[in-house]
Formats: sequence, structure tokens, C-alpha cells
Amino acid sequence: MGYYVKVERDVQLYVEDLNRKSKKPILFIHGWPANHKMFEYQFNQLPRYGYRCIGIDCRGFGYSDKPWKGYTYNRLADDIRIVIDSLKLENVTLVGHSTGGAIAIRYMSRYYGDKVSKLVLLAAAAPSLIQRPYFPYGLKKEDVTDIIEKTYKDRPKMLSDFKDMFFYQKISEPFADWFFQLGIQAASWSTAAVAETWLKEEQLFFDLGTIAIPTLILHGIHDQVCHFPLAEAQKQGIKNSVLIPFENSGHGLFWEERNKVNQELFRFIG
Repeated sequence: MGYYVKVERDVQLYVEDLNRKSKKPILFIHGWPANHKMFEYQFNQLPRYGYRCIGIDCRGFGYSDKPWKGYTYNRLADDIRIVIDSLKLENVTLVGHSTGGAIAIRYMSRYYGDKVSKLVLLAAAAPSLIQRPYFPYGLKKEDVTDIIEKTYKDRPKMLSDFKDMFFYQKISEPFADWFFQLGIQAASWSTAAVAETWLKEEQLFFDLGTIAIPTLILHGIHDQVCHFPLAEAQKQGIKNSVLIPFENSGHGLFWEERNKVNQELFRFIG
């Protein structure tokens, strides 16, 4: 079932909500530049085992409204808060992939983890997607500025190039086209604006230390987008956390090792 939740006067977010009667809600925040459909291989399985799966299209992406502004982690976390309140959710397992993981971490810090009982970080873009003088991991700053420039110049080509670094395992041409279409549904300005946030955002280093709930970190060792040392930094920064490496995945572990991801979610959520 899909519907819209109003988060600002002129902004509504699309929400896919499966198995609404369940009292085991899992709220999924997608990565850049996709939308909630990237979790198709989780939504195929989890509801049949009694879980309520809620997928949000962040502002600017998928079926949600695409305003010109509002793409900071603070604003995106505020959107998540409004959805949680609107749906009257309690004891949520919050799952974030890539940039969605960064948004989830900001939510935990900004709202003191309210309404969330467990956190799952899938290839999360934290504590920093890019290299910094005090954090020599992640992408080079110029790699991200190149993505932003290509977004404005030839966004389909940029998305195609990004797809090539996203997966470690070989994907079929139909799957590649499906994944490409997830990105093309976004607005060009929101695609670029979130990438700009990667460059500016440094507070996640602090945010990690505020998280006190059980946290599961799942990360592909071959990840070329959010390099594996980011996961190790998350493990070090979040006291009550467990890191599980995925030996046969890049950034797209939600598909590349989908059965293992689902099994780890079953085990962690209970």
C-alpha cells in the first residue's frame, strides 16, 4: 500500500507500507540516487515473516515531491521524524543504506533515538563519505565534485558510471536498466544537492557517539562507494554495535547477498 505524508506545506513524501497490522515495523531509508524500490529484495521476504516494511522515498527522489531546497541531513532527518509521528510508530527498527544510513544516524542524534529500538546500517555513508585531513578514507573530494558536475552536464551518463562502481557481482542488462531507472526518477537538483551535502557534512563523527541502542552494521568488503574502513569507523564510534563483513558484495549488498542480508535482519530484529 502506498500513500503520501506531508512533511512541509508544499512537500509530500511517498511511503510504501506493507503488512500494516504487524507490530514489528522496519523503516527503510534508501541510498543515493535511488528510492524505496531498491529494497525490493527485502520487501519480498520480510512481510511474510510478520514484519511491517515501510519504505520512504526521500524528498527529491522516487515518487516524492522534489522541492528546490531541503537536502541537508538535518532536514532529511526531520522528514523521517514527521513520517514516524504521522504513522504513530513505536519500537522501530531503522534501516539506512548509504546516504540513508547517514540520515538514520543523524535522526538518532537529533531526536535521541526516539521511537527507535534498533538500528541497521547497510553500507552507510558515515562518518564521512569523502577523505578529510583527519579521516584518510572514503572518496576523494574531487571524485564527488566530478559527480556533481556530471549531474548537471549529463546525468544519464553519470548514473551509468555510478552503476558500474556500485556492484561487485556481475549484473544483467535488464537489472542494470532497472537500477538506472531508480536514479533517473530523481530530480537533477536533488541529486546534486545531496552530493553537495556529502562535501559539507562533518557532524556524523559526533553523532556516532550518541547512539546507545543495539546497532547492526552490514558492509561489503569490496565497496567502492563507501569503503569498508567507514564500517570499521562506525563500529568504533557506536558502543553497542556489531559489524558483519560481506565477503561477496560491493555497495549493493541488498541485492548481491540479499539472502544473507535478510537472514541477518531476521536474527537481529527477532
